[in-house]
Amino acid sequence: MARIPSSSVFTLLLATAVLPMASGHDHDSSHIEDGQAISVEPIDTTLWIHIFIQMAAWGVIFPLGMVLGIVKSRWHVPLQVFGTALAILGYALGHMHGGREFRHNNVHSKFATPISLMLFTQIILGIYLKLHIERGIHGKIRRVVKLGHGIVGKALPVFAWTQMLFGGITALGFCQGEHVGQCLAHFIMGSAFIAYGILLAILLLVGQLWLRRTGRSQEFFDSAVITAWGVVNTFTEHRWGTAWVENDWQHTTMGIVWWCAGLVGIWLSRDRDGRPQRNFIPGFIILITGWAFGGHPQHMQVSAEVHKMYGYTLMGVGLTRIIEVAFVLRDRPSMSPDGRETNSFQYIPIFLLFASGFMFMSATEEQMELIANSGMDHVAYILILFSLAALLFLFTLMLIHVYDSNAGPNLPQKEVDADRLGPRLNGDVQVRDAQEFELEGLMSDDEDGAPTKHVQDDDSLNSTLGRNSDGRAH
Repeated sequence: MARIPSSSVFTLLLATAVLPMASGHDHDSSHIEDGQAISVEPIDTTLWIHIFIQMAAWGVIFPLGMVLGIVKSRWHVPLQVFGTALAILGYALGHMHGGREFRHNNVHSKFATPISLMLFTQIILGIYLKLHIERGIHGKIRRVVKLGHGIVGKALPVFAWTQMLFGGITALGFCQGEHVGQCLAHFIMGSAFIAYGILLAILLLVGQLWLRRTGRSQEFFDSAVITAWGVVNTFTEHRWGTAWVENDWQHTTMGIVWWCAGLVGIWLSRDRDGRPQRNFIPGFIILITGWAFGGHPQHMQVSAEVHKMYGYTLMGVGLTRIIEVAFVLRDRPSMSPDGRETNSFQYIPIFLLFASGFMFMSATEEQMELIANSGMDHVAYILILFSLAALLFLFTLMLIHVYDSNAGPNLPQKEVDADRLGPRLNGDVQVRDAQEFELEGLMSDDEDGAPTKHVQDDDSLNSTLGRNSDGRAH
């Protein structure tokens, strides 16, 4: 009989112990005034500890454990066990706090049940896989369980991000009543920009070969999503049959231009011979979207400034994306045939996507009113949002590096010569190398008074080519 690992038993016991808490607790709401979602008391120390522990478990440890699971690292199980223990501790603290009170039917509390069940399911599936039972019918069951374990594991970070957003709006008592619609628009769109940035980072660093195997250019997928999103926005941003109010015109026409231009992007994603082709359409759509959002009428000065900066940032994404495709890559799929070389400019649109996502999620009417009453100006607020974007961008790059360093083949190290930094000529020979070789020949000819054949120069050139080629990853 297969022996159950002690770490798996420990994790299962922890998860089982916390399940009754998912539906067995009601928050006290006796001190909450009518029409309010929270009481006036401040958040106490216990609840702050709950917040930071859950952010560490669900926002850092579980995503890292997911990546380690993908690359089949031996640290996957210990890290997930540690993360589960932290999550359960944080869950318990969330039901033991004093201070601020919340309505018992708040969205953060409701969403805790399904995400806890997902975690419990993931643990059960992981334990079954750890037993390595493959005989008979278990061979077929194992394939299904392995697929389910992978799907749930990759979905957990998305659900965790959603739950952390729910926790933030619940702690502040935001997004109630007439504010629900605006919150949905800001948080969904802002999260979409961040998700787009994450996907671009993955494709840039580890996804180029996969992209080529699809036989499609990146702009095909970008344009397809833009088209679908535009169709949805066209018919959902205005309540048809009612009067057109406030920003209905802008939101609806923005959806129209998305699917109109998106169709152009799909068409341009192949050349006349049917081969994948880069194009400017996704960058153009993002640029014009930033211009439109920056011009939205606002009722508060701080809101107008934040939306204006958000518009500029999104326009920066579109502009730098167009420059990257047309001038940095010159319509090529990547900087090198193996897809491993990057240009520093390619990180700019990705980071700006993170920043624009955070700014849009943090620009609802209630948030702007809170900032206006706090004494903080829009400059400090925007800098804080850029700081958060930088941290998430860094964490994303770290996760991609963990995957790349463990899943990719062992490639030779590239030689780094401090005296040979500069633009490349034809991807292999650097411009400075070529210039030095030519100048050396000219100087020798002048000194000798007649042209001569320089055998040593030819050897020098060959050695230079060899160094650059050997330093490249094939």
